[in-house]
Amino acid sequence: MTVRVHGRNMQVPEKTRTVAEERVRHAGRIFDDGGSVDVEFTEKQNPRQADDRYRVEITSSAAGNIVRIEAEAAEPRAALDVAADRYERQLRRLKERLIQRNRGGNKGLNQPVETTDVEKDRDGVIVRTKRFEMKPMTAEEAALQMEMLGHDFFFFLDGETDKHCVVYHRRDGHVGLIEPQ
Repeated sequence: MTVRVHGRNMQVPEKTRTVAEERVRHAGRIFDDGGSVDVEFTEKQNPRQADDRYRVEITSSAAGNIVRIEAEAAEPRAALDVAADRYERQLRRLKERLIQRNRGGNKGLNQPVETTDVEKDRDGVIVRTKRFEMKPMTAEEAALQMEMLGHDFFFFLDGETDKHCVVYHRRDGHVGLIEPQ
């Protein structure tokens, strides 16, 4: 497994870099696919955000699915510990879900096919285009994929109705579903 540790607006201390590589490799043993993992440390310069001054983002691909985790804390090591724990938990959840799906005869989650960055001036609306193959899935599977990606919503093809739907995070903490009539 290749672990790439880097900082934005900061230099990552060597000890923190070593710990990050160890923690991510330890979590990555769940999927022994030898993929690459990106660990990014960011320091916010705003003194009003002292409690969440450091942010750690871990992004990887596991079994063809993108897993992205973010954590914030007052110290880089604390943010790393939270992010690494969440990363391991997400990998376990994904592996369990894939095992259940394979036992049931269904195939994997939606696989991203192509991502294209479109350069527009600041007046343009479209700044990025993502294309992916939409495999039919249930609303529960779409909610899981939304959690794995860390997004607020997820667009999917419902396997039961053969219609395009959206699952999203509601303000009350629950998940909502939008279906066409």
